[in-house]
Amino acid sequence: MKIAILGGGHGAYAAAADLSENGHDVRLWRRDAQALVPVQQTGSITLKDAQGVRDVPIALATPDIAAALRGAELILLPTPATAQHDIAAAMAPHLVDGQVVFLAPGTFGSYVLARQVWAAGCRADVAWAETGTLPYLARKHGEREVNVTVRAVRLPVGVYPECQAARALAVIAQAYPCVHSCGDALSGALMNAGPVIHPPLMVMNAAPLQHFERWDIHNEGTQRAVRDVTDRLDLERVAIRTGLGHAAPHYPLADHYNNDQWMYGDAHKKLVKSGDWRETIDLYTHRYITEDVVLGLAFMASAARYAGVDAPIAHGILAIVGGFLGRDLRLGSRTFESLGLAGLSAPELKQRLHDGV
Repeated sequence: MKIAILGGGHGAYAAAADLSENGHDVRLWRRDAQALVPVQQTGSITLKDAQGVRDVPIALATPDIAAALRGAELILLPTPATAQHDIAAAMAPHLVDGQVVFLAPGTFGSYVLARQVWAAGCRADVAWAETGTLPYLARKHGEREVNVTVRAVRLPVGVYPECQAARALAVIAQAYPCVHSCGDALSGALMNAGPVIHPPLMVMNAAPLQHFERWDIHNEGTQRAVRDVTDRLDLERVAIRTGLGHAAPHYPLADHYNNDQWMYGDAHKKLVKSGDWRETIDLYTHRYITEDVVLGLAFMASAARYAGVDAPIAHGILAIVGGFLGRDLRLGSRTFESLGLAGLSAPELKQRLHDGV
Protein backbone atom coordinates (compact mmCIF):
# COMPACT_ATOMS: atom_id res chain seq x y z
CA MET A 1 0.00 0.00 0.00
CA LYS A 2 1.14 3.54 -0.70
CA ILE A 3 1.47 5.47 2.55
CA ALA A 4 2.35 9.12 3.11
CA ILE A 5 3.89 9.88 6.50
CA LEU A 6 3.82 13.54 7.43
CA GLY A 7 6.22 14.73 10.11
CA GLY A 8 9.83 14.65 11.21
CA GLY A 9 9.70 13.50 14.81
CA HIS A 10 10.26 10.23 16.66
CA GLY A 11 6.95 8.72 15.57
CA ALA A 12 7.27 9.71 11.93
CA TYR A 13 10.70 8.13 11.54
CA ALA A 14 9.63 5.01 13.45
CA ALA A 15 6.56 4.64 11.22
CA ALA A 16 8.53 5.25 8.02
CA ALA A 17 11.07 2.56 8.86
CA ASP A 18 8.61 0.06 10.32
CA LEU A 19 6.02 0.30 7.55
CA SER A 20 8.70 0.24 4.84
CA GLU A 21 10.19 -2.90 6.36
CA ASN A 22 6.72 -4.45 6.28
CA GLY A 23 6.56 -3.99 2.52
CA HIS A 24 4.65 -0.72 2.12
CA ASP A 25 5.53 2.02 -0.37
CA VAL A 26 6.35 4.83 2.09
CA ARG A 27 6.76 8.52 1.28
CA LEU A 28 8.15 10.51 4.20
CA TRP A 29 7.47 14.27 4.18
CA ARG A 30 8.78 16.90 6.53
CA ARG A 31 8.80 20.63 6.01
CA ASP A 32 12.39 21.04 7.22
CA ALA A 33 14.13 20.19 3.93
CA GLN A 34 17.64 20.47 5.40
CA ALA A 35 16.88 18.02 8.20
CA LEU A 36 15.60 15.53 5.62
CA VAL A 37 18.85 15.50 3.61
CA PRO A 38 20.51 12.59 5.50
CA VAL A 39 17.56 10.31 4.66
CA GLN A 40 17.53 11.50 1.05
CA GLN A 41 21.27 10.95 0.62
CA THR A 42 21.23 7.41 1.98
CA GLY A 43 17.70 6.49 0.90
CA SER A 44 17.15 4.82 4.27
CA ILE A 45 16.49 5.10 7.99
CA THR A 46 18.47 3.12 10.55
CA LEU A 47 15.99 1.15 12.66
CA LYS A 48 16.94 -0.19 16.10
CA ASP A 49 14.72 -2.52 18.10
CA ALA A 50 14.80 -5.87 19.91
CA GLN A 51 15.70 -7.56 16.61
CA GLY A 52 18.87 -5.54 16.20
CA VAL A 53 20.07 -2.67 14.02
CA ARG A 54 19.52 -2.40 10.25
CA ASP A 55 19.10 0.15 7.48
CA VAL A 56 15.60 0.19 6.02
CA PRO A 57 15.18 1.67 2.52
CA ILE A 58 12.51 4.40 2.19
CA ALA A 59 10.77 4.76 -1.18
CA LEU A 60 10.70 8.57 -1.05
CA ALA A 61 11.79 11.27 1.39
CA THR A 62 10.68 14.70 0.25
CA PRO A 63 9.88 18.25 1.44
CA ASP A 64 7.24 18.41 -1.35
CA ILE A 65 3.93 17.50 0.26
CA ALA A 66 2.19 17.13 -3.11
CA ALA A 67 4.69 14.45 -4.12
CA ALA A 68 4.24 12.66 -0.80
CA LEU A 69 0.44 12.63 -1.03
CA ARG A 70 0.19 11.69 -4.70
CA GLY A 71 -1.42 8.25 -4.95
CA ALA A 72 -1.31 7.61 -1.19
CA GLU A 73 -4.15 5.49 0.12
CA LEU A 74 -3.25 6.14 3.75
CA ILE A 75 -1.92 9.44 5.13
CA LEU A 76 -0.38 9.05 8.58
CA LEU A 77 0.18 11.98 10.96
CA PRO A 78 2.26 10.73 13.93
CA THR A 79 2.74 14.37 14.94
CA PRO A 80 1.93 16.54 17.95
CA ALA A 81 -1.50 18.14 17.84
CA THR A 82 0.26 21.52 17.85
CA ALA A 83 1.54 20.77 14.32
CA GLN A 84 -1.76 19.57 12.88
CA HIS A 85 -3.11 22.96 11.83
CA ASP A 86 -0.10 23.82 9.66
CA ILE A 87 0.05 20.34 8.14
CA ALA A 88 -3.66 20.42 7.31
CA ALA A 89 -3.24 23.75 5.54
CA ALA A 90 -0.35 22.33 3.51
CA MET A 91 -2.12 19.15 2.47
CA ALA A 92 -5.62 20.56 1.81
CA PRO A 93 -4.98 21.45 -1.87
CA HIS A 94 -3.66 17.95 -2.60
CA LEU A 95 -6.20 15.62 -0.98
CA VAL A 96 -8.29 13.43 -3.30
CA ASP A 97 -11.34 11.20 -2.99
CA GLY A 98 -10.86 7.92 -1.18
CA GLN A 99 -7.89 8.81 0.98
CA VAL A 100 -7.79 8.05 4.70
CA VAL A 101 -6.00 10.41 7.11
CA PHE A 102 -4.93 8.70 10.33
CA LEU A 103 -3.88 10.81 13.34
CA ALA A 104 -1.91 8.89 15.94
CA PRO A 105 -2.97 10.19 18.37
CA GLY A 106 -5.46 12.89 17.44
CA THR A 107 -6.63 15.11 20.34
CA PHE A 108 -9.93 15.37 18.39
CA GLY A 109 -7.89 16.45 15.38
CA SER A 110 -9.91 14.20 13.08
CA TYR A 111 -12.90 16.50 13.56
CA VAL A 112 -10.89 19.74 13.71
CA LEU A 113 -8.79 19.10 10.60
CA ALA A 114 -11.70 17.82 8.54
CA ARG A 115 -13.47 21.12 9.16
CA GLN A 116 -10.28 23.07 8.48
CA VAL A 117 -9.65 21.54 5.05
CA TRP A 118 -13.34 21.94 4.17
CA ALA A 119 -13.11 25.64 5.09
CA ALA A 120 -10.02 25.87 2.87
CA GLY A 121 -12.13 24.77 -0.10
CA CYS A 122 -11.16 21.09 -0.26
CA ARG A 123 -14.16 18.94 -1.23
CA ALA A 124 -12.35 15.60 -1.48
CA ASP A 125 -14.19 12.64 0.04
CA VAL A 126 -11.68 11.87 2.78
CA ALA A 127 -12.13 9.81 5.93
CA TRP A 128 -10.42 11.09 9.08
CA ALA A 129 -9.44 8.76 11.90
CA GLU A 130 -7.60 8.94 15.21
CA THR A 131 -6.38 6.53 17.85
CA GLY A 132 -5.41 6.72 21.50
CA THR A 133 -1.64 6.63 21.22
CA LEU A 134 1.31 6.64 18.87
CA PRO A 135 1.78 3.11 17.47
CA TYR A 136 5.37 3.16 18.81
CA LEU A 137 7.30 3.99 21.93
CA ALA A 138 10.28 5.41 20.05
CA ARG A 139 13.09 7.93 20.23
CA LYS A 140 15.39 9.20 17.50
CA HIS A 141 19.06 8.52 18.25
CA GLY A 142 20.41 10.51 15.32
CA GLU A 143 19.46 12.48 12.25
CA ARG A 144 18.26 9.33 10.45
CA GLU A 145 18.28 6.75 13.25
CA VAL A 146 15.34 5.72 15.43
CA ASN A 147 15.05 3.29 18.34
CA VAL A 148 11.70 1.52 18.77
CA THR A 149 11.25 0.19 22.29
CA VAL A 150 7.66 -1.08 21.95
CA ARG A 151 5.03 -1.40 19.21
CA ALA A 152 1.34 -1.05 20.02
CA VAL A 153 -0.67 -4.27 20.13
CA ARG A 154 -4.12 -2.65 20.35
CA LEU A 155 -5.18 0.58 18.64
CA PRO A 156 -8.78 1.72 19.27
CA VAL A 157 -9.78 3.99 16.39
CA GLY A 158 -12.54 6.58 16.04
CA VAL A 159 -13.52 7.86 12.59
CA TYR A 160 -14.96 11.15 11.34
CA PRO A 161 -17.46 10.98 9.82
CA GLU A 162 -18.39 7.74 11.53
CA CYS A 163 -20.42 6.66 8.49
CA GLN A 164 -17.06 6.00 6.78
CA ALA A 165 -15.65 3.89 9.61
CA ALA A 166 -15.68 0.55 7.79
CA ARG A 167 -13.75 1.91 4.81
CA ALA A 168 -11.24 3.79 6.96
CA LEU A 169 -10.55 0.87 9.27
CA ALA A 170 -10.03 -1.50 6.34
CA VAL A 171 -7.32 0.79 4.96
CA ILE A 172 -5.61 1.45 8.31
CA ALA A 173 -5.62 -2.27 9.15
CA GLN A 174 -3.37 -2.94 6.16
CA ALA A 175 -0.69 -0.92 7.96
CA TYR A 176 -1.66 -1.70 11.55
CA PRO A 177 -3.58 -5.00 11.88
CA CYS A 178 -4.11 -4.33 15.60
CA VAL A 179 -6.66 -1.54 14.98
CA HIS A 180 -10.27 -1.91 16.04
CA SER A 181 -13.25 0.41 15.98
CA CYS A 182 -14.15 2.39 19.08
CA GLY A 183 -16.89 4.44 17.39
CA ASP A 184 -16.87 8.08 16.40
CA ALA A 185 -14.12 10.71 16.53
CA LEU A 186 -15.11 11.84 20.03
CA SER A 187 -14.70 8.30 21.33
CA GLY A 188 -11.30 8.08 19.61
CA ALA A 189 -10.22 11.40 21.12
CA LEU A 190 -11.19 10.26 24.62
CA MET A 191 -8.93 7.22 24.21
CA ASN A 192 -5.92 9.57 24.06
CA ALA A 193 -3.55 8.60 26.86
CA GLY A 194 -1.38 11.73 26.65
CA PRO A 195 -3.74 14.11 28.49
CA VAL A 196 -4.02 11.58 31.32
CA ILE A 197 -0.49 10.28 31.83
CA HIS A 198 1.60 13.38 31.09
CA PRO A 199 -0.08 16.32 32.93
CA PRO A 200 0.26 14.79 36.43
CA LEU A 201 3.85 13.77 35.65
CA MET A 202 4.70 17.31 34.59
CA VAL A 203 2.94 19.14 37.40
CA MET A 204 4.01 16.80 40.20
CA ASN A 205 7.62 16.72 38.94
CA ALA A 206 7.79 20.46 38.28
CA ALA A 207 10.57 21.16 40.81
CA PRO A 208 12.98 18.38 39.72
CA LEU A 209 12.27 19.16 36.05
CA GLN A 210 13.42 22.73 36.65
CA HIS A 211 16.28 21.76 38.97
CA PHE A 212 17.96 18.83 37.22
CA GLU A 213 19.42 18.99 33.73
CA ARG A 214 17.90 15.61 32.85
CA TRP A 215 15.04 13.80 34.56
CA ASP A 216 13.07 10.65 33.78
CA ILE A 217 9.46 11.32 34.67
CA HIS A 218 8.56 7.71 33.84
CA ASN A 219 11.14 6.28 36.24
CA GLU A 220 11.93 8.17 39.46
CA GLY A 221 9.22 10.67 38.53
CA THR A 222 6.49 8.03 38.75
CA GLN A 223 5.99 7.51 42.48
CA ARG A 224 2.87 6.37 44.35
CA ALA A 225 1.37 9.83 44.80
CA VAL A 226 1.75 10.55 41.09
CA ARG A 227 0.18 7.21 40.18
CA ASP A 228 -2.71 7.85 42.56
CA VAL A 229 -3.48 11.17 40.87
CA THR A 230 -3.09 9.67 37.39
CA ASP A 231 -5.46 6.82 38.26
CA ARG A 232 -8.09 9.27 39.49
CA LEU A 233 -7.70 11.45 36.41
CA ASP A 234 -8.18 8.37 34.26
CA LEU A 235 -11.32 7.44 36.18
CA GLU A 236 -12.63 10.88 35.21
CA ARG A 237 -11.83 10.13 31.55
CA VAL A 238 -13.74 6.84 31.76
CA ALA A 239 -16.67 8.61 33.46
CA ILE A 240 -16.72 11.16 30.63
CA ARG A 241 -16.72 8.40 28.02
CA THR A 242 -19.54 6.64 29.84
CA GLY A 243 -21.49 9.87 30.26
CA LEU A 244 -21.25 10.51 26.52
CA GLY A 245 -22.52 7.02 25.74
CA HIS A 246 -19.23 5.38 24.70
CA ALA A 247 -18.95 1.72 25.58
CA ALA A 248 -16.06 -0.33 26.94
CA PRO A 249 -13.27 -1.17 26.46
CA HIS A 250 -12.03 2.13 27.84
CA TYR A 251 -8.37 1.04 28.14
CA PRO A 252 -7.83 2.16 31.75
CA LEU A 253 -4.34 3.56 32.12
CA ALA A 254 -3.73 1.37 35.20
CA ASP A 255 -3.30 -1.51 32.75
CA HIS A 256 -0.24 0.27 31.31
CA TYR A 257 1.49 -0.15 34.66
CA ASN A 258 -0.02 -3.37 35.98
CA ASN A 259 -0.55 -5.89 33.16
CA ASP A 260 -0.46 -6.52 29.41
CA GLN A 261 -4.01 -5.45 28.56
CA TRP A 262 -3.22 -1.87 27.52
CA MET A 263 -2.51 -0.53 24.01
CA TYR A 264 1.22 -1.29 24.22
CA GLY A 265 0.82 -4.53 26.14
CA ASP A 266 3.23 -4.87 29.06
CA ALA A 267 5.39 -1.87 28.14
CA HIS A 268 6.13 0.33 31.15
CA LYS A 269 9.14 -1.69 32.35
CA LYS A 270 10.61 -1.69 28.83
CA LEU A 271 10.08 2.07 28.58
CA VAL A 272 11.96 2.69 31.82
CA LYS A 273 14.73 0.19 31.01
CA SER A 274 15.46 1.82 27.64
CA GLY A 275 16.64 5.06 29.29
CA ASP A 276 15.39 6.99 26.26
CA TRP A 277 13.02 9.08 28.38
CA ARG A 278 15.72 10.51 30.65
CA GLU A 279 15.75 13.90 29.02
CA THR A 280 15.76 17.65 29.37
CA ILE A 281 12.17 18.89 29.63
CA ASP A 282 11.27 22.57 29.56
CA LEU A 283 8.15 22.99 31.64
CA TYR A 284 6.80 25.79 29.47
CA THR A 285 7.44 24.55 25.93
CA HIS A 286 7.46 20.73 25.99
CA ARG A 287 4.67 19.02 24.09
CA TYR A 288 3.49 17.33 27.30
CA ILE A 289 2.31 20.84 28.21
CA THR A 290 1.58 22.51 24.86
CA GLU A 291 -0.19 19.45 23.46
CA ASP A 292 -1.36 17.27 26.33
CA VAL A 293 -2.48 20.02 28.70
CA VAL A 294 -3.22 23.14 26.66
CA LEU A 295 -5.08 21.16 23.98
CA GLY A 296 -5.75 17.64 25.27
CA LEU A 297 -6.63 18.15 28.92
CA ALA A 298 -8.58 21.32 28.11
CA PHE A 299 -10.58 19.29 25.58
CA MET A 300 -11.20 16.54 28.13
CA ALA A 301 -12.31 19.04 30.79
CA SER A 302 -14.72 20.67 28.32
CA ALA A 303 -16.13 17.23 27.48
CA ALA A 304 -16.72 16.74 31.20
CA ARG A 305 -18.61 20.04 31.37
CA TYR A 306 -20.72 19.02 28.37
CA ALA A 307 -21.49 15.58 29.81
CA GLY A 308 -22.17 16.91 33.31
CA VAL A 309 -19.38 14.78 34.79
CA ASP A 310 -17.53 15.92 37.90
CA ALA A 311 -13.82 16.11 37.00
CA PRO A 312 -11.95 17.92 39.79
CA ILE A 313 -8.53 16.46 38.93
CA ALA A 314 -8.75 17.53 35.29
CA HIS A 315 -9.89 21.03 36.17
CA GLY A 316 -7.36 21.30 39.00
CA ILE A 317 -4.34 20.37 36.89
CA LEU A 318 -5.59 22.66 34.14
CA ALA A 319 -5.75 25.52 36.64
CA ILE A 320 -2.25 24.85 37.99
CA VAL A 321 -0.67 24.76 34.53
CA GLY A 322 -2.63 27.86 33.61
CA GLY A 323 -1.12 29.44 36.71
CA PHE A 324 2.48 29.05 35.58
CA LEU A 325 1.66 29.72 31.91
CA GLY A 326 -0.22 32.86 32.89
CA ARG A 327 -3.51 32.26 31.11
CA ASP A 328 -6.91 30.61 31.53
CA LEU A 329 -6.69 27.24 29.80
CA ARG A 330 -10.44 26.71 29.98
CA LEU A 331 -10.65 28.98 26.93
CA GLY A 332 -8.55 26.74 24.70
CA SER A 333 -9.01 26.29 20.97
CA ARG A 334 -10.07 22.63 21.28
CA THR A 335 -12.76 22.95 23.88
CA PHE A 336 -16.38 22.11 23.14
CA GLU A 337 -17.13 25.81 23.54
CA SER A 338 -14.52 26.98 21.01
CA LEU A 339 -15.51 24.30 18.51
CA GLY A 340 -19.19 25.22 18.63
CA LEU A 341 -20.25 21.91 20.15
CA ALA A 342 -21.31 23.01 23.63
CA GLY A 343 -24.70 24.18 22.41
CA LEU A 344 -25.61 20.96 20.63
CA SER A 345 -27.96 18.44 22.16
CA ALA A 346 -26.65 14.89 22.56
CA PRO A 347 -28.60 13.65 19.48
CA GLU A 348 -27.36 16.62 17.43
CA LEU A 349 -23.76 15.94 18.44
CA LYS A 350 -24.10 12.26 17.62
CA GLN A 351 -25.56 13.03 14.19
CA ARG A 352 -22.83 15.55 13.36
CA LEU A 353 -20.11 13.08 14.27
CA HIS A 354 -21.80 10.34 12.24
CA ASP A 355 -22.70 12.29 9.10
CA GLY A 356 -19.83 14.76 8.93
CA VAL A 357 -19.77 18.19 7.31
